[in-house]
Amino acid sequence: MTKSFKWQPIRDLEPELWSFKNTELHSLVSVWGEQRQRLNESGTLAPFLERLVRQVAIETGLIEKLYSIERGITHVMIEQGIDAALIPHGATDKPIATVVALIRDQQSAVEQVFNFVGANRALSTSFIKQLHQLLTKNQETTTAVDPFGNLGEVELLKGDWKRTPNNVHRQDGTTHEYCPPEHVTAEMDRLIAWHSVHLDRDVAPEVEAAWLHHRFTQIHPFQDGNGRVARNLATLVFLRAGWFPLIVLPDPGDDSGRVRYIEALEAADRGELMPLIDLFAKSQQRAFLGALSLSETVLSERQTVESLINSALNRLRASGIVPPSERRQLAEERADSLVGQTSERLTWLRLELESSFRTAGYMTQTLRVHVDEARNGTDRSPYFRQQIISIARGHDYFANLSGYIAWARLRIVINSVTTHVILSFHEIGHDNTGVMAVSAFAFRKTSGEEASDSTWHDLEPLSELPFNFSYLDDLGTLTTSFGIWLEDVLKLALIYWQKGI
Repeated sequence: MTKSFKWQPIRDLEPELWSFKNTELHSLVSVWGEQRQRLNESGTLAPFLERLVRQVAIETGLIEKLYSIERGITHVMIEQGIDAALIPHGATDKPIATVVALIRDQQSAVEQVFNFVGANRALSTSFIKQLHQLLTKNQETTTAVDPFGNLGEVELLKGDWKRTPNNVHRQDGTTHEYCPPEHVTAEMDRLIAWHSVHLDRDVAPEVEAAWLHHRFTQIHPFQDGNGRVARNLATLVFLRAGWFPLIVLPDPGDDSGRVRYIEALEAADRGELMPLIDLFAKSQQRAFLGALSLSETVLSERQTVESLINSALNRLRASGIVPPSERRQLAEERADSLVGQTSERLTWLRLELESSFRTAGYMTQTLRVHVDEARNGTDRSPYFRQQIISIARGHDYFANLSGYIAWARLRIVINSVTTHVILSFHEIGHDNTGVMAVSAFAFRKTSGEEASDSTWHDLEPLSELPFNFSYLDDLGTLTTSFGIWLEDVLKLALIYWQKGI
């Protein structure tokens, strides 16, 4: 039988990745420490983390195809709790009690990882086996192939290494070969030892989480449940850094996010770890954006006057904190620079489009291209509020439009249809965190040119997540990373425009 992937001993982290960091993600990390303390004091962070844990618990079973649940029901459970009463009849493919038990197993495992990190324990094979026991508590069997090639259900070994091969046989006749049972102990010891070295060398969490997750799945030490354990190990790396549990983000047309996740793992099998690093970084970026969007005043009604005073005093005692006015000024200076960079790039794109249209004989009164902008504090800067808020909700963060707001726009007019490409610059969160976002989106209008008209339609984001930056970012580095992001946005903008022709 042809093998699509032949097992080989795991490899250490590639040399070029030892010092790699995702710049957008670490821009958020740089301002997170102070905000985390403030959110803890206000009582808003704990409920946010509880919702994240519920989301991890639910989504991991969807990825593993342990069950299926209508997407609307998963949102209800993430917000309100894992309760059988919240799942209506017919909303899942298995008995409701079974689904709830499986989800609670995942929840218990994530909570165990929180406790493990809190106790500052070193990763060990014994802890990994404990995790597996928790994750499979309510799973009695697994699908396996017997020596005669027959597929059937067998009893699941819980918290113990596999005793027979668990290679995956695909419908196309290929096989993904994992570590043979006789080599599992040695490979797991090697995995733990290298992970310890990576911690000592301060490998970036998104890199280490991807490496540890992938190498663990290459070994596939358990009979079943390896993906669930692997994602908990990635979560352990993130929590140890003070970050958030790993959640594999859904994709358009793929609610579980499984397709892109599997593609990233297969790329890692070929020696390309960057797609998995990028996937994990985007997951953390979304979590940071959500956390920074929390308002420390939302739950202030539950606080006593004394606790509020103590909270204020603690802030005054803190050292090394940039005053809010300076933080805002530094963030706005960086935003102003990026607005200028965007307008300049859009102008060059306008010239490219006009030249191409003119050469092809299409540059007429019915086909025109315009570029304009609105700087912060001008009369037109509050335009597109509806669209900005809608896009921010889709990205799970709060767009603060009461502070800094600016935009740059490309308009392509064909007859009576105008395609608007907008890049909006605004603050993140209810409070002055010094973090800003650039959201990119497009829409069409069938009548009128003014932004105040409400005849727009076909609103679409032009990036998977907004570009984010903080008052701490080096302007030179920021300009470079933003330029790369902007080029990807413009490619999607042109694709969007072509669809409307």
